[in-house]
Amino acid sequence: MLTYRSVDADRYVMDVQHPHEALESPEAEIAVVAGALDALQQAGILAHTRYDEARFLAHRQAVRELFEIPWTAITPRMQRLIWAINAIAQPRNLLAAGVFCGNTFISNAGAAVGPGACYTARNAIGVEIVPAEAERAERNVRRIDPTGVARVVAADAVTLTAQFQEPIDLLYLDADGAGGRGKGVYLDILEAGWSRMPEGALILAHNSVNCAERLKYYLEFVRDTRNCRASVNVILDREGLEVSIK
Repeated sequence: MLTYRSVDADRYVMDVQHPHEALESPEAEIAVVAGALDALQQAGILAHTRYDEARFLAHRQAVRELFEIPWTAITPRMQRLIWAINAIAQPRNLLAAGVFCGNTFISNAGAAVGPGACYTARNAIGVEIVPAEAERAERNVRRIDPTGVARVVAADAVTLTAQFQEPIDLLYLDADGAGGRGKGVYLDILEAGWSRMPEGALILAHNSVNCAERLKYYLEFVRDTRNCRASVNVILDREGLEVSIK
């Protein structure tokens, strides 16, 4: 198993009620994320590690000012990492499953829309199964992206992914399945879209550390080189992010 772990991952803890609070100096945050991006490049998942710091900060400021976020487990480090991966990979079609209020979704889509946009996407779709949360997420996203390229729909992620007709260039997973399935639904969602994921497609799975047991079969799948060329468990905080390339 390939792993990148920051030396203070276990001590880097965010108050989920205060997602915008700085937990370290900007220089420290940038350095930790740079280390993760370098590990992803070395694994062959990213072509390079360069991203526009000013555009990222514009994105972060817009989210701070415009988004209603009741709580989130997406730490500042994770926000930067997810945005940077999208800015580097520039997926034409993005699907994000389990977006709650839209904060995780816009961490991905914000590289293509809004004040932090650094490229143009065809589709950036967030999926949230709870209608009230999907409505809030869509309201949040509309405040940042007037174009409608990024949008949130109320749907079951497995069903929507299976029905999506375009190639899926990046799939972000943060959903919870019903009936006790929990994070185990990640593998169901991935399998639903697998046939439309081209070579080089990226899969980002949040909670690779704190939900590792529930993600056992998912992690076995993406870490098997018969399925994914490479997969790295990026541990910047207590949640973690598994980053894989088909």
